[in-house]
Amino acid sequence: MLEVKNVSFAYSRTKRNILENISFAVKNNQCIAILGNNGAGKSTLIKCIDRICPVNKGAVLVDGKDVYNMSKNLLAQNISYVPQISASLNMTVFDLVLLGRKPYIKWDATSHDRNIVSDIIKKMKLEDFAMRYVSELSGGEAQKVLLARALAQEPKLLLLDEPTSNLDPRNQHEVLQIIKKISREHNTCLAIVIHDLNLAIRYCDHFIFLKDAKIFTSGTLEIVTPQNIEEVYGIHVNIIQHKGIPVIVPLPDKKMTEDKII
Repeated sequence: MLEVKNVSFAYSRTKRNILENISFAVKNNQCIAILGNNGAGKSTLIKCIDRICPVNKGAVLVDGKDVYNMSKNLLAQNISYVPQISASLNMTVFDLVLLGRKPYIKWDATSHDRNIVSDIIKKMKLEDFAMRYVSELSGGEAQKVLLARALAQEPKLLLLDEPTSNLDPRNQHEVLQIIKKISREHNTCLAIVIHDLNLAIRYCDHFIFLKDAKIFTSGTLEIVTPQNIEEVYGIHVNIIQHKGIPVIVPLPDKKMTEDKII
């Protein structure tokens, strides 16, 4: 459904490649985790997919159509993007989520649009906040509202940049469960930039490790190994099973351990 073909990107000021010849594909209902150290190009990659950062080379296709040839309205019907940080907005939660329907509204929001918004707000457990202003909410609550707006867009591809960064542990799991459930109901594919490897392996089914502006490795859960994690992140880990759930356990660096002994 999503095809990224030989994408390269460099900021004009530095001319240094942030991404080099990136290629991968995401199928319907698939949830892909984009992983790597800070500065690896993860956020830039999904911005390139959404045309925020125009690619220097390569192509991005959704259902075989080049997103760089789409009108803004058609792009918004195909791709929804939720950034890491968004400014507080002086509008109600309901109205902000309703903005997700903008690509489909010709004159005014219909009862169908409002029903979709009400349903998303209910699924995201935001009913108690529906008439509150977003500027009055906590960072975690506002993040859930932005996710609700993206879901109300009913995109074919949902791009999430650190969607759980402002959420407590309970809400992290709850939100990712809801997003996966809704994406499956609507045949949407997900691409998530995420730092928490344990959340990634719990909720994603495909993984891309970025390193030095390139794809270091990609694939299913089989490629999430201690060796690959150490190569990409420079940290020793062990992967254990707890009640059938894989858990990544960071281990002390050998040099750090030796320094403590000294």
